[in-house]
Amino acid sequence: RLSVLFGDRSETAYRKILIRARAKGNRYLLIHRNVSYMQLKVLRTFPIFRKGRYRGGLIAMQKTRRRLPFGRLAARTIGYEIKNANLYVGLEGAYSKILTGVDGKQIRRRINNGAWLPIHDENEIEPQNGKDIISTLDMNLQDVAENALLKQMINHEAYMGCAVLMQVKTGDIKAIANLRYNAKSGRYEESYNMAIGEKYEPGSTFKLASIISGLDDHKFKLSDTVSVKKGYVVYYGRTLRDVHVIGDGMITIRQAFEHSSNVGISKVMEKAYKNNPSRFIAHLYAMSLNKPLGLKISGEAKPYIKSPKDKKYWYRTSLPWMSVGYGLEITPLQLLTFYNAVANNGVEVKPRFVTAISDGGRVVKKFGVHVINPRIASPSIIRKVQSLLEGVVLRGTAQNLRNKHFEIAGKTGTAKIAGGEKYIPGAYNASFVGYFPADDPQYSCIVVISRPKHGYYGSAVAAPVFKEIADKVYATSLALHEKMAPDTLKENFPLAVNAAWYHDLKIIYKDLGIKELGKSAGETWTVTADRNNKVFFQLKTFTKGLVPNVKGMTAKDAVYLLENRGLSTRVQGRGVVYRQSLKAGTRFRKGQEILIQLSNF
Repeated sequence: RLSVLFGDRSETAYRKILIRARAKGNRYLLIHRNVSYMQLKVLRTFPIFRKGRYRGGLIAMQKTRRRLPFGRLAARTIGYEIKNANLYVGLEGAYSKILTGVDGKQIRRRINNGAWLPIHDENEIEPQNGKDIISTLDMNLQDVAENALLKQMINHEAYMGCAVLMQVKTGDIKAIANLRYNAKSGRYEESYNMAIGEKYEPGSTFKLASIISGLDDHKFKLSDTVSVKKGYVVYYGRTLRDVHVIGDGMITIRQAFEHSSNVGISKVMEKAYKNNPSRFIAHLYAMSLNKPLGLKISGEAKPYIKSPKDKKYWYRTSLPWMSVGYGLEITPLQLLTFYNAVANNGVEVKPRFVTAISDGGRVVKKFGVHVINPRIASPSIIRKVQSLLEGVVLRGTAQNLRNKHFEIAGKTGTAKIAGGEKYIPGAYNASFVGYFPADDPQYSCIVVISRPKHGYYGSAVAAPVFKEIADKVYATSLALHEKMAPDTLKENFPLAVNAAWYHDLKIIYKDLGIKELGKSAGETWTVTADRNNKVFFQLKTFTKGLVPNVKGMTAKDAVYLLENRGLSTRVQGRGVVYRQSLKAGTRFRKGQEILIQLSNF
């Protein structure tokens, strides 16, 4: 029976091992290592062993193993700890004491083969299980963010990048992807939390803070004009250029922002604060842009915004360059938090990664929304800059983000990367930060891609990642869609579904008031059937190594299933899957491409 259970030796071999050990008078015999829990349950039913530890003699030595059920998804943010090295990373490191619990203590003795056996069943100190933390991360959205970021980084052969999705009202981080190229493995890995730990010169995305400062001091109106002729301006012997020609001579400040004119924005800011640059810096400090967010997760970089008081580092060129995002540093998450405040009508909230702590399924502590700054600017100014951010997408540098289903507001950024006292030729950070839907912001998002080799504009490199994330969020969130009468929804929503994620369907059917029969265990794939206008759930399984049947599934579910099985997915059309290029049930190679075609019929 040992041979059948473990499958590593024949019955004869096991018999010889047992007889030899008995003949030698050995008190202990190691039968097998790394036994699964299910194998142990079966082993305890065997003759003799089923009599228990003292009468049957079976001693099971328990080992624990750390496993990431979602693989690389948010691996750096989920984190780990190495206590011997005093290394605490991510959420696991931040909440180590809560998650760990209390170690038990038991007296053991060492036997001949080097193993340790307990002398008594009782513990000197009883172990206490650690508590659980409830994270804000949505693994479906995390999967979308990581795949969208990875695809664009591969296309542009970038060195490093991040994408963060935040809920506007609460600050909840729904997805945070961080990828960096490993030259040794030739792969992109979640080895460094760029969003939290990497401060950089943001470039044009910082122009929003400059405009808010000037409007608050009544230094200009958005309809005022500024000359951008020639596409460059010289400040104290140093030249500041636009990356492309904007207009012909005079343009409004609104146009300068929407088309990201370094010349235009720097000119109005130099005129406004040349005689009192400390006033401009005071505005930045008042908007909390010089302070770290104070995250529980370790490794947050402190932003750097110098002041005229720093005589050693302040130059006459500091003001115009800082006004367009150079000569200062901030992390992607800190910048996103600022933009999120604009989306949240001026209320700045702290990013939240954990909503609660639970013990045995019971919530014992909740973490509420933490307001950092109740008002970064007046309501009238917030409305004005919101219209600027919408204009960037409608008329400016991010027109490739225009969408007929919902509007996006945001700002592109293309910034040179410094190396020492000079900027590195051809090295850029491409970024896009904004929120959606523009008329009722629910989510904010930032994408930063560092050192792309093919193209470097934020609109071409970073914005497509933002768009893919926003499209997926919109497509899968009923709350973002126009309201439809419940009866109409109920009449048109199918009760019979080929395969879908159980949790998603359960929420939809509950909202529509459709009664359900049967249950599908937890977070699993399920198939449904219509039984007298009631939905019947049944577990759906897929065989490892074989192409799944995704016909009838949504694009989101089909892509998620296929990609996580190891296939490379290409999508055509809209609606549900009606055709797949690889036949269901056949074997495939890892990385093999499958085309799925969608239709609404």
